[in-house]
Amino acid sequence: MLEISGQPLTLEQIAAAAKGDVTVALSAAARENIRPSRDVIERVIRGGEVVYGVNTGFGKLSDVHIPAAELELLQLNLVRSHSCGVGDPLPEAETRAMMLLRANVLAHGNSGCRVELVEALIAMLNRGVHPVIPEKGSVGASGDLAPLAHLALSLIGEGESFHRGRRMPGAEALRAAGLSPLRLAAKEGLALLNGTQAMGAVGGLALHRGLRVVALADLAGAMSLEALRGTPVAFDERIHRARPHAGQLAAAEHLRALLDNSEIRRSHLTGDPRVQDAYCLRCMPQVHGAARSALQHVRGVVETESGSATDNPLVFAETNEVLSGGNFHGAPLALAFDYAAIALTDLMSIGERRIDRLVNPDVNEGLPPFLSSRPGTSSGYMIAQICAVALLNESKVLAHPASVDNVPTSGAKEDHVSMGMTAAVKLRGIVSNAERVLAIELLAAAEGLEYRAPLRSSEPIERAHSIVRDLAPQLIEDRPLSYDIERTAAAIERGRFDEFMA
Repeated sequence: MLEISGQPLTLEQIAAAAKGDVTVALSAAARENIRPSRDVIERVIRGGEVVYGVNTGFGKLSDVHIPAAELELLQLNLVRSHSCGVGDPLPEAETRAMMLLRANVLAHGNSGCRVELVEALIAMLNRGVHPVIPEKGSVGASGDLAPLAHLALSLIGEGESFHRGRRMPGAEALRAAGLSPLRLAAKEGLALLNGTQAMGAVGGLALHRGLRVVALADLAGAMSLEALRGTPVAFDERIHRARPHAGQLAAAEHLRALLDNSEIRRSHLTGDPRVQDAYCLRCMPQVHGAARSALQHVRGVVETESGSATDNPLVFAETNEVLSGGNFHGAPLALAFDYAAIALTDLMSIGERRIDRLVNPDVNEGLPPFLSSRPGTSSGYMIAQICAVALLNESKVLAHPASVDNVPTSGAKEDHVSMGMTAAVKLRGIVSNAERVLAIELLAAAEGLEYRAPLRSSEPIERAHSIVRDLAPQLIEDRPLSYDIERTAAAIERGRFDEFMA
């Protein structure tokens, strides 16, 4: 059970709800916070006071006063008109995360909606009614207007939804789940549409996967170091205490633990003429650590946003005020997701350099060319490295920040937009690429370790090597490596290597 009250949610809680591992409930305290703000809206309507979004038009049309008899129609038309998304539907997990985040924002008690609205959204989530939400169409200005409109459309029994894997009309999906469409009251359409929950869902779940990639990059790097008979001297704690960035310290400590008591290392403590390793091996704590720190910063932004009131206007029942502001603007998330995208792309870059060193006969410390058992007759991992380069190139293009762009919308009323949804979708693509590059390195490093037998690596690396071998046998003769790469990347995403995270 995950009880929500508008509190900050952890990435782990968001991911659990996205997978359907928890039932969501509205806390009693949240109900008590929601009701007073709704009472303020009702008083505004009765008193005839002009308040944006309650009895006015929207955006450029905010100067148009709407008569009381048309207030419900105003909200209905808002949802219908803003449902302009295009493209493929969001995956189920992202849709569920979006529904959770939106319900939690409304539970904050500053949106002026009814308790019934929040409970209806939670009921859809718990009963597996997943709105069809097109991926494209949000600029993250007044929040994710189009994606959130499609969510609201299903709530009122229109649009389309998925239920038990079937795509069907929204009203039919609600009936199949034993639910009824909700009739929106004044302010409630706007309460559903304003906010950053689409970008928060897509980017937050991508970040959750990205944090795993960062931690497991240490494992892949340690395996590569062993296969290349490198030295862990550069991970000495004293070096990193002299430059005490938190991520760098954590990565160095992790690498030391992964490499502790390795037979391969002991075998070349004497008589090795090399003074230092290449940067892709020696500078792992610095590069991996910087990525760790970047993604931890982004985690903080996402988790803060998950417990923030992000619609407009906001209702403050304690002073009986309805205040117009800009908490819907996606800049905090857009900038953070762009930062994460750059960090993960740099992490992929250093990983690809290690893959090259494993396969390149000019620098791979006596391993067979391209890790082939029959060089020339067989190509081994030659093309796997090329695949990693292709994935890296795509990620470099995707890492261009979306947040630096601005195209005014809504008759220039919304004259600075965040492009946060673009940033989130790009980050998702980069994480997917990073998982595959990580998979290629794990496979190549495991292959390299085969040629160091009978010497054994450390106990953690030997365990990881065994898992890789469960996923892909040693490359005795050439075979299509595509299946090995995809199988290993899927295992990473499923958490098969999570015991090696730190």
